[in-house]
Amino acid sequence: MLGFDRITFDSHVMGGRACIRGMRITVALLVNLVANGMTITEIIDAYPYLEPEDIHQALPYPVELNAVFRGLYA
Repeated sequence: MLGFDRITFDSHVMGGRACIRGMRITVALLVNLVANGMTITEIIDAYPYLEPEDIHQALPYPVELNAVFRGLYA
């Protein structure tokens, strides 16, 4: 799994969940916002400290993680 340099893990931040750049914004939140119809522009307006690339990395992350767990990547 390469290309996810904005996704971080810290046991002291959000219980170790996948977050964006060490902030208290989880990948799950961003995926959920998009799944519920928010555009990247709307998300950036709501969370101005995020950058478009944060969202672009968050969206494919769950798919890649699932592939790793299913053994599709070595």
